[in-house]
Amino acid sequence: MEYFSVILTVIGLCIFEVVSSIDNAVINAEVLGTMSEKGRKWFLLYGILFAVFIVRGFLPWLIVWVTNSELGFLGSLTATFSNDPHIIESIEHSTPILMLGGGVFLLFLFLHWLFIEDKNFGLPTEQLFLKHGAWFYALVSVILVGIVALSLKQNPMLALSAVIGSSAFFITDGFKKNAEENEKKLLSNTSAMSDISKILYLEIIDMTFSIDGVLGAFAFTMSVPLIILGNGLGAMVVRQMTMGNIENIKKYVYLKNGAMYSICILGLVMILEGFKVEVPTFVTPLVTIAIIVYFFIKSKNYAKTAEILS
Repeated sequence: MEYFSVILTVIGLCIFEVVSSIDNAVINAEVLGTMSEKGRKWFLLYGILFAVFIVRGFLPWLIVWVTNSELGFLGSLTATFSNDPHIIESIEHSTPILMLGGGVFLLFLFLHWLFIEDKNFGLPTEQLFLKHGAWFYALVSVILVGIVALSLKQNPMLALSAVIGSSAFFITDGFKKNAEENEKKLLSNTSAMSDISKILYLEIIDMTFSIDGVLGAFAFTMSVPLIILGNGLGAMVVRQMTMGNIENIKKYVYLKNGAMYSICILGLVMILEGFKVEVPTFVTPLVTIAIIVYFFIKSKNYAKTAEILS
């Protein structure tokens, strides 16, 4: 059962990384279309090394190390496989702090998509939320106040973690909006950036878009090696999709919906675990896979219908 749990976790991480990176893949493909063949090859080779080993490898490792500095940098990598009671105690103590901050970030990310962002309506209620987008700011403010109030009763560090998660969301949201503006300039040929500059730009965008995937991974497992493996495999798949026919990916119009509902579930699971409510380890990957499969099938049916009508 332990091996099954590990395999299920890696599969769940990989699928979640792929689906949550669809927007990133589309941006990459469109910018790559303005580059030379040599530049595209450089992006595939060196870009994937950066995406897998630096962003999706180093970042979760760094997060675990920061929240468990007494374990040391190398100790943070293997901590979840240790039988040392002191290491286990340290991980158990820091996990709620990490989970609550990450959960707030992901929940706000989902609510922003639900209330603010344009989308293909995968469920009937989505259109209703979009019509009342102004309520997003009021809702997240009330949620944050409620979470902080509950956290202060248990541990002030939990409250700080929730505020950091909220701040991280608004900071990365600003970066994403700036990235969208820069992308428009690149595609309209008003930017005279070289291929190297464009590759560096895409890597910065990848780092910004990958934060939700990295934080969401902790809802699956606290094991850094498993996160690196699952997210790394997903990142490789995304890069291959980027270099392939991205137009086929765009036909699956509801994959973004699946990614965002998965993010909602992951955020709620992390908030619950932040308040020490235990959620079985198999629940997160199973629910994530089920949501994404549902919206994948829905997208496939939509694509078939659109093809017949055209």
